[in-house]
Amino acid sequence: MAVPGRPAQNGTAVKLAVRLMMLSLVLALLFGVPWWTLVSAPTGGSGALFWIGTAITVAALVTLPLTMFLGHGPAQSDPAVIVGDTLLGVLWVVFSWSVIGLFARGALAVGGVDGARIVAAGVLVTSAVLVGWGVYEARRVPRVRTVDVAIRGLAQGLDGLRVVVVTDTHYAALNRRRWSERVVEVVNAQRPDIACHAGDLADGSVLKRQAQVDPLGKVEASLGRFYITGNHEYFGDAQGWIDYMASLGWQPLHNEHSILTRDGDRLVIAGIDDPTGVGLPGHGPDLPAALAGADPSLPVVLLAHQPKQIADSAAAGVALQISGHTHGGQIWPFHYLVRLDQPVVAGLSRHANNTQLYTSRGTGFWGPQLRVFAPSEITVLVLHPHN
Repeated sequence: MAVPGRPAQNGTAVKLAVRLMMLSLVLALLFGVPWWTLVSAPTGGSGALFWIGTAITVAALVTLPLTMFLGHGPAQSDPAVIVGDTLLGVLWVVFSWSVIGLFARGALAVGGVDGARIVAAGVLVTSAVLVGWGVYEARRVPRVRTVDVAIRGLAQGLDGLRVVVVTDTHYAALNRRRWSERVVEVVNAQRPDIACHAGDLADGSVLKRQAQVDPLGKVEASLGRFYITGNHEYFGDAQGWIDYMASLGWQPLHNEHSILTRDGDRLVIAGIDDPTGVGLPGHGPDLPAALAGADPSLPVVLLAHQPKQIADSAAAGVALQISGHTHGGQIWPFHYLVRLDQPVVAGLSRHANNTQLYTSRGTGFWGPQLRVFAPSEITVLVLHPHN
């Protein structure tokens, strides 16, 4: 006799078992390769250094999933987030260079050299330097990157229009209010005509993160300040952040557009939701709705958090899409994995129908407070008519 609900329960159990198995395999790989490279191979699997290194590896192996669960699970513990995310970043750096170390050891072996200790020392020193540098790069005020963009259909009265972009600020467990204030100072120093925040504003509720976000209310832009949601808003309180940014004087572009005028010439600036918004009623990207009523003869600058939204933008004849999301990979060589999901990792690119895409590496950082070979940026896009 069939039991109602039993197939669904069995299916859920199987999915959970598969996820746990995959997680176990990933953890075994991430910890196993560094353990072999830094501990087992150079010590020959014995001695005090072997047991100390093994104990440290086991302690880290237990700490990482525990702190990630406490930090990103129901408890939402900020101290656990800081410990877990930092450990994840350090582990990724050590793992990446341990893999490189394995190839280096193989090359040395071809030359008849037992390079286990040489490789271990090289990986350890390189990882330590890159972690220290990565923390500095993540926490510093981003450098300004200025890019000239030729826009088809842009009128002469809008030549030289300055669009200043911040994105992926990810205000989170680390209190970065002072950093936020300094970012605003740099943004205002660029004399923006238009200021944009392209999503992933904060991780957490308005109540927990508003003190870090508040300085954005002091951004000055003569033609307006515009904000769209990223995927991380939809992991928390997206509508709350939309309302809060509006209270700070930023105009949320929730599948809508605005017409900007300078010297009698006009430009459409539009924004669409992140694709993850489809899980929330009334949210999710809707480009036709965003452009409804706009003069089709005017060039469109579109804020869309993820670069892969460019396919719809190109089909709609958007002149320029501004995105973030990728962080430029954030910690090398993670950008290779990002590229599997997104058409572009960073910079200005051309797509179908002469649509251009600018992908920012992001202004802040997510999770691990590290940036390795993927520096943050505050972007100044200077628009010019296309000749």
